[in-house]
Amino acid sequence: MAVARRVVILDKDGTLVEDVPYNTDPERVRLAARAGEALRLLQDAGYKLLVASNQSGIARGYFDENELAAAWTHLEALIADEGVRMSGFFWCPHHPDGIIPKFSVACGCRKPAPGLLIRAAETVGVLPARCWMAGDILDDIEAGRRAGMRTALIDNGNETEWLASHLRTPDQIAPDIYAAAAAIIQSDGVGACRRSLAGIEAEQW
Repeated sequence: MAVARRVVILDKDGTLVEDVPYNTDPERVRLAARAGEALRLLQDAGYKLLVASNQSGIARGYFDENELAAAWTHLEALIADEGVRMSGFFWCPHHPDGIIPKFSVACGCRKPAPGLLIRAAETVGVLPARCWMAGDILDDIEAGRRAGMRTALIDNGNETEWLASHLRTPDQIAPDIYAAAAAIIQSDGVGACRRSLAGIEAEQW
């Protein structure tokens, strides 16, 4: 049973890939544990897969958009090796404390603002209500909630402040990206995931 026209938007650093701050070196881009399995699970269930990432290193002058695009090309190849096709990569280059003038602004796309996620959904022609935002910190959750999406927090230790509010309360909490993928599919009522989810519960929960 496939899900018709649904989307999962994934945070990049700390969620989809190992968290290496401000990294654009392709050789240091590595998929997070079980990320390939998680992406295949979602793809097989019929979801479009997107990435939405804050990339303030551009505003801070650490790297430029061409360098970021090269890192994304490498990541896309790693994901393709897992048998998965991504439908888009969206990033916010802004930060109000940056040093590159055109990017040193307060914007509506830097998470926890919702603009980046809304643009991602519009690009693939899916309403925000049919999207999930999955990330490793509560700013990802707030951005998703403000965009009108459901949310899944990957509680892998990267959230350290835990500034709670109703906008920062996820619909699902999971210990890793694979468990998050299974919980998303189960929440949407896709029967193909039941066996996988049962295995996860037996192993981890």
